[in-house]
Amino acid sequence: MVFPVVGGNESKGYEISNSLRFNDADNPHLTRTPSSSGNRRTWTMSCWFKKCETGLNHTLFSTTGTQDIRFTSDERILVYGESKSILNTNRKFRDPSAWYHVVVATDTTQSTSSNRVKLYVNGTQESSFETNSQPSQNYDWNFNHTVEQGIGERVTTAGLNPHGYLADFHWIDGQQLDPTYFGETNDNGVWIPKKYTGTYGTNGFFMEFQQTGTSANSSGIGADTSGNDNHLTPANLEAHDITEDTPTNNFATFNSIFANDNQYFSGPATLREGNTGATGVNTEGNVSTIGLTQGKWYWEVKIVNRVSNDLNINIINIGDSTGTLAASVQWQSQDDLYVNGSKTADLNSFTDDDIIGVALDLDSSTPNVKFYKNGTVENSGNAIDFAASDRDNGVIFASIGIENTSDNALINFGNPAFSISSGNTDGKYGNFEYAPPSGYYALCTKRLAEFG
Repeated sequence: MVFPVVGGNESKGYEISNSLRFNDADNPHLTRTPSSSGNRRTWTMSCWFKKCETGLNHTLFSTTGTQDIRFTSDERILVYGESKSILNTNRKFRDPSAWYHVVVATDTTQSTSSNRVKLYVNGTQESSFETNSQPSQNYDWNFNHTVEQGIGERVTTAGLNPHGYLADFHWIDGQQLDPTYFGETNDNGVWIPKKYTGTYGTNGFFMEFQQTGTSANSSGIGADTSGNDNHLTPANLEAHDITEDTPTNNFATFNSIFANDNQYFSGPATLREGNTGATGVNTEGNVSTIGLTQGKWYWEVKIVNRVSNDLNINIINIGDSTGTLAASVQWQSQDDLYVNGSKTADLNSFTDDDIIGVALDLDSSTPNVKFYKNGTVENSGNAIDFAASDRDNGVIFASIGIENTSDNALINFGNPAFSISSGNTDGKYGNFEYAPPSGYYALCTKRLAEFG
């Protein structure tokens, strides 16, 4: 079993408000073609990325001439140019719960070849490579040239879109900068973001993803907030793809590399929408990246397409490192409520477009959950209890069980992948269709910190 790694990066003052969610199946990307060339030999890219899927190419930035920076399908980080792999790490990066800070800094005028392209991850320079083939001296990239540049796609080859979250994207034209310009180590020894205060150069830009809309201007998703007005044009991205899931407040998603294997689920469902959407592939289920032992928590599930009676909203207890199911609460779509495998009540059924709220209380002497359908509490308002030992002898996870290949649902831990008509926070964080009960929180690292 893989227990989740929670990237709770405590801030020293700089907060990243937004990220942009990429769903690879939609071919999402942003593009720009500069009107004049900048410095084609010296530049720096800095960004934060949370990948959602293994075995997939996640292109961060690219340009024509087969030049790009990406996470590869075998989980490495690759810098490609001059018709070859420039740097390709030995280290692999596959954690779907972690934010990675990636800095690529290049200056091909350097006489020492090892100084021409440098790659840093989470503040540390990578030094072990499967491939290390530095470009020739004074090599002119197509980056900063008058050709198409793209975030989230490989310009030369259609596709290779990322499935994940991108935040705090800086492109610096004319400077080779190390990661200390963009990040720092906090008191706990964790690498965290820092506000960049330098200049950007002719073709430089800064993507904060704070603006809504789809146009290439100051109010669009691709708005450049560096002051250069080098705006990018987005494609196949919507306003709800701007999320609050960031390196300074990491929200739960589904874990793409672990699903509990038990009588209910036989493996992971097909995930999408930044690992907040699940489609069934023959009795499948996934658990959240954040597990719980205390606190009061709220999340929502939107039913997109219900075909079978076994589309289930679940709370499960994984009792040991093998992934053994110790306990569960399960509301099946046809109306059955199960606690630890035994039917205990009939609730209402749920179907397409219904939004199911889940309020989990792990602080009560008897831990319990309340379910809501479209804002109305189920079970006559009575909490559904489960034994204190079910909380004390394992880790509690949110889960969706999906049997039919056409069953389809979206989970919202506070970073919805569906349009919200009203908008409610937990008092400070998250974005929900219905207001969480008083004292219940979005499942994110800011709230986890309150529980130690």
